Amino acid sequence: MTKEHIFNLQVTDDHLRYRLPVEQNICVGPPENMFLFGGVGLASSISALEAATGRRLVWATAQYLSYARPGEILDIDIKVPVAGHQISQARATGHVGDREIFTVNSALGQRESSHEGQWAEMPRVEAPFHYPEIASWIGRNDLHENIETRLAKGRYGQARQEGGPSEDGQVLIWARMRNGLPVNSGVLSIIADFVPSASGHALGLDAGANSLDNTIRIRRIVPSEWVLCDIRIHGIYAGFVHGRMLMFAEDGTLMASASQSAILRVW
Repeated sequence: MTKEHIFNLQVTDDHLRYRLPVEQNICVGPPENMFLFGGVGLASSISALEAATGRRLVWATAQYLSYARPGEILDIDIKVPVAGHQISQARATGHVGDREIFTVNSALGQRESSHEGQWAEMPRVEAPFHYPEIASWIGRNDLHENIETRLAKGRYGQARQEGGPSEDGQVLIWARMRNGLPVNSGVLSIIADFVPSASGHALGLDAGANSLDNTIRIRRIVPSEWVLCDIRIHGIYAGFVHGRMLMFAEDGTLMASASQSAILRVW
């Protein structure tokens, strides 16, 4: 599994239990208080769920309950309450010892159908190298070092405070894995966890947010080096942020959609 992911998900003797060493390259946060990136928790669970069921992901949602720290070992236990002819309904629980870190509910499978369509349109943007890298994500020696991000629309860093709040709450980011890993459900789940990062842009403040959940819905994954992330912060109120992301391949194919709620943090 290590050739397809940035994390080292390990198989145990029990085909329904997987193990994830929490290493610095999959963590975020200040050096003195780093923790496992929520998107990696979801991505590793999806990999375990797909391996345990032998089916591809359709939908998954993670609820984040606590933090796993660098140096800890995260166990991921799989349960499959329903295994139908075409669809499996399954659950993953991530824990460090007796401390539960997250729960992931999911549906996996595939049905033969001649019907398909796409009504979400990819925003009109230039090619990725037309835009600058997000400077605040460079040189952090954490998960962000694995992902190259280029800002097509939005404000990051000090620029967030120029011009006040956003008029539409939209941020457009080109993203790709630096180590050449292919786009798969795990990669999309990690990228999907960037929704809260648009909070500062929406408010026009130096702000971010900690995820409470992360829901991803897979439509169709196609070969693509870059993913265009169309992020929209829908609203902020009472200390919470709510937003969504559409993820497009370079050819305009809608690969997945995601949504999150998060705890607002104004630095």
